[in-house]
Amino acid sequence: MDFGGIFDALLNVVGSPSNLLLLLIAVPVGMFFGAVPGLGGKLGIVLCIPFVFGMDPLAGAVFLIAMHSVVHTGGAIPSILFGVPGTGPDAATIVDGLPMTRNGEAGRAIGAALGASGVGGVIGGLFLLAIMPLLRPVVLAFGPAEFFLLALFGITFIALLAGDSLLKGLIVGLFGLMMACVNLDPQTGAQRYTFDQLFLWDGIDIITAVLGLFAIPEMIALGVAGGSIAERGKHRARYALGGVLEGIGDVFRHWGLTVRTSLIGAFIGMIPGLGGDAASWICYGHAVQSSKHPERFGTGAVEGVIAPETANNSKEGGSLLPTLFFGVPGSSGMAILLGAFVMLGIQPGPALALTGMDVVWTLIWALMIANILAVLMFFAIAPAFGYLSYVRGSLLIPFVLTLTFLGAYLSQRAWENLVLLTVLGTLGYLMKKYEWPRPPFVIGLILGPVVEDSFHKAMALWGPGFMLRPGALIMFGVIGVSFGIYFWRRRRRPAAVPRAD
Repeated sequence: MDFGGIFDALLNVVGSPSNLLLLLIAVPVGMFFGAVPGLGGKLGIVLCIPFVFGMDPLAGAVFLIAMHSVVHTGGAIPSILFGVPGTGPDAATIVDGLPMTRNGEAGRAIGAALGASGVGGVIGGLFLLAIMPLLRPVVLAFGPAEFFLLALFGITFIALLAGDSLLKGLIVGLFGLMMACVNLDPQTGAQRYTFDQLFLWDGIDIITAVLGLFAIPEMIALGVAGGSIAERGKHRARYALGGVLEGIGDVFRHWGLTVRTSLIGAFIGMIPGLGGDAASWICYGHAVQSSKHPERFGTGAVEGVIAPETANNSKEGGSLLPTLFFGVPGSSGMAILLGAFVMLGIQPGPALALTGMDVVWTLIWALMIANILAVLMFFAIAPAFGYLSYVRGSLLIPFVLTLTFLGAYLSQRAWENLVLLTVLGTLGYLMKKYEWPRPPFVIGLILGPVVEDSFHKAMALWGPGFMLRPGALIMFGVIGVSFGIYFWRRRRRPAAVPRAD
């Protein structure tokens, strides 16, 4: 490894006033696009491309990668305070982030999200540095069979998120898988359950589904109950600076979980096709599975905020690997970033490993430094966000519902999504009222296309024998262990487990 080149790249970022200025501009821009539901990093890159056009290629790339890498840091804020995910991967943060806000721990939850995002982004960058020599064999080792079983492994976390009824969790998860079939058949191009509606040809929008299942029910429940999201008299208010510091401290108190989920997120980001949504939910499920007290999840466990937030930021480091060296984007955001790099004059591909490693090292450092700057910038204003959880519901509900409907529309620019949002919002409220878990639906909807596409490819290549491939057998073992741990813990802890909705 060229340590001299790595150090020179660091100096190129921190020793250049122009690059530092670009970072200081890119970080708040990225956090803004993450904090407003429906905007997200993809739209941010598209809107910023005209501004970087004509720049020095490396400077423009530094700006775009810095902006994109901190989007999920901003997206955690509305997820925790209102149950409205800023971006799709931030949906997993709602499961414990919103209950923490209800418990008067909004500051602590925001602090945990900031700390986890910063640490996850740095570990994702360090993962990039460490994995370079092993990059090619690791990426090429994953074929359709391994993709299929890795997606099934993610779906097994339905059992962990099902609360006190595994049957309810499986029913909801399978319903999510069914909804993932609403699209054009990837094999034949035939319409499936689209009812000739053009906006359903690409499937049900993830952002709209998450907003409908989580944000709308919470606002209805808040309107019915009255008051504010958090009650001052019931819990000790932790919205001041001390609460934020406590949340940041939680990240290091749970250092084992922080490191593990950062590495898992970076690894998942490295595999093209899985994306950030899968990374955040799989890491949330790992946090539940590895906890000594899984019954706390869904009721305001800080680990439930740490795990998805570390994954959200670390997976950006992992997804940069196939994007730069194979020209294969690791996520939809990286696909747009790939086009922006080409426009700037940076040509991703294997040749970059031979002649452009200085560019690679510079982008890695920009990614890590941007995550650190995001934490420092947000830390100064984070305590003020906690006060929003004590605003009267009658004042808060119209604002949040406006954000929700705006986010659903902006995600695909389709007014039909507003109808879908209303339908799913009604369904989400009924699920909340009658204690049916909602996260399994999102997992099924996200991983359904991966399961279907990988299964067809594996069958075409190897037939049913793909189940006996070495990688597939390893994944079967991991799935078996996952279920085994769940049932073993259920036997040791026979009391009802609070639902994770």
